[in-house]
Amino acid sequence: MPARSSRRLLRPLLAVLALAAGCDNIERAGPRPRPARVDPSLRIESAQILRGTVASETIMRGYNPVIVRGYGLVVGLEGTGSRDIPPALRAHMLAEMARRGIGSESAGFGHLKPEAMLDSPDTAVVIVEGIVPPGAVGRLSTGRGAIRGTRFDVRVFADPRTGTTSLDGGRLYTAELRPVLPGDVLPPVGSRQASPIAEAGGPLFINPFSAPDALEQRGIDLTIGRIMNGGEVLRDIPIKLRLASPSHARAEIIQSSVNARFPQEPGQRDPTARGESGETIRITIPTSFRARPDEFIELLRHMTIRRSGAEAVAASVKRALLRDPGYAAAASWRWEALGAKALPTARTLYDTPQERPRLAALRAGARMDDALATPHLIQMTKSGSANARREAASLLGEMRLDPQIDVALRALLDDADIDVRLAAYEAQIKRNDPYITRDVVDGKFVVDVVPSERPLIYVTQIGQPRIAIFGADLTLERPMRLDAWSGRLLAKAEADDEKIEVYYRTENGDRMIELVDPRVSAFTAFLGHTSTIDAPAPGLGLSYSEAVSALYEVWRSKLLKADFKAEQDRVAAAIRRQMQGTEIQDRPEFSDPDYDFLLPAGETTGGGESGSDAMRAATPRPEVGP
Repeated sequence: MPARSSRRLLRPLLAVLALAAGCDNIERAGPRPRPARVDPSLRIESAQILRGTVASETIMRGYNPVIVRGYGLVVGLEGTGSRDIPPALRAHMLAEMARRGIGSESAGFGHLKPEAMLDSPDTAVVIVEGIVPPGAVGRLSTGRGAIRGTRFDVRVFADPRTGTTSLDGGRLYTAELRPVLPGDVLPPVGSRQASPIAEAGGPLFINPFSAPDALEQRGIDLTIGRIMNGGEVLRDIPIKLRLASPSHARAEIIQSSVNARFPQEPGQRDPTARGESGETIRITIPTSFRARPDEFIELLRHMTIRRSGAEAVAASVKRALLRDPGYAAAASWRWEALGAKALPTARTLYDTPQERPRLAALRAGARMDDALATPHLIQMTKSGSANARREAASLLGEMRLDPQIDVALRALLDDADIDVRLAAYEAQIKRNDPYITRDVVDGKFVVDVVPSERPLIYVTQIGQPRIAIFGADLTLERPMRLDAWSGRLLAKAEADDEKIEVYYRTENGDRMIELVDPRVSAFTAFLGHTSTIDAPAPGLGLSYSEAVSALYEVWRSKLLKADFKAEQDRVAAAIRRQMQGTEIQDRPEFSDPDYDFLLPAGETTGGGESGSDAMRAATPRPEVGP
């Protein structure tokens, strides 16, 4: 090639390179305002089935549950507490007790001296922990009183550095709970503490099969308990959407779409979506979702931004689901987020041979209360896989009043699969089916009597304390001799006795002898009831934990012909799962002062790059599960 021609070709290339070099120098010059750009680290790799959704264009802040933890004081023990407390922890507890007015005459606690309480063998220093769910709302003060914040279960265990041997029978004084910081094994004290975002208190529920005797042989740890619904959120956990490609126009479109799908409701202080900038949109949980914020979050993430063409979008979701049944959960949420216009498409899969697509469609139909889904769900409770049968029963519990649903659920109470029976029972509780007789025992716990040909005692360990007795005519066996709790609880009856003679000795030595109805429902109510002038019926006044333990002793003594099953305790497992991710969470998400209360005192997110990096690490990418 001639040199002149080469130079002619090189000149434009050199000009481009020079311009690029000049631009590079300008970008390095300093922190000058620049147009908003796509942050490559916020690239969202969404699955095909999520294209066009809020989750495909935004990262959600505040989406992760928040683990909270704190120190507390359990009182009312019978000499099983400990005064052996590390000096730093003792100083912290004394400061906290003084701040709460313990030992102060003006606060009404003058008879309680902090030092004496910590030295008492009837008290124990404990660690309290729980999980604040995504989108939790805090306690709200109004002119008519306080509206309670989101409730959650808490786990309580004796501080391992103390000598406490049992928390049985104890009650937790109100304890403040703070976000857990990365790497913390024990709750922080002093300046490393974040602001409290929740508190917990109430009577402890120990392992439901615990008893004062034979503990070592049965492997029961009485230093661990829980308080069902014992935690309460004090302040809202903000939820924000951060656009991967900042744009005021796009933020306005997403905001309008969200508010069209979730309009502001009575009692809702702000619109559901409110743009703060071209990068962030603040989300307010609608009033109707206050008790189920996790469901709202899933609907929000899966909703289609473009409001037109819902039928075409629903059909596209169906095609993606049939190609890959692993998208079943996402498909259900997408159809439900689209609303009634998606129902004609979902209905075409109500009787498809493939179980996962069929269940995905029925799940969406049930959540939208589609009456046409009912017969297919009933059929699935009879012929589906074990997991599908249980879910179908649960979904029937969420639908409108319908006699055929009640008939189907009542029939499942006799099912051979115990988990199907329990799913049917829980569904009937949601529906307030009068087929189940309910008795609230002194506000402590609920006794449900469930007609069934398969006797079962079922006790809950999360949420509302309940004892469900399957078998309306279930009675204690006679003749009987019961000797439990080292002789503190005795019962006897001959074969033809109409009543059972129960002897009970309290911890302080008081003795009670009563004649009790042998029906298990009456006996259970007797265990928890406390006799008063207004309610003079006899009772032992036991706590929920003690009543369950007594029933278990009766069952273990073969005086109760029924299965005995406790609800799975998911609190500890959930905390462990969350803690496994804290190593990559630089507490917590966020280069945003709205989240500074989740950080240790004196620290702020401040809007720096490190905060932004932490947000990206802590916020989950959109996922599709089965």
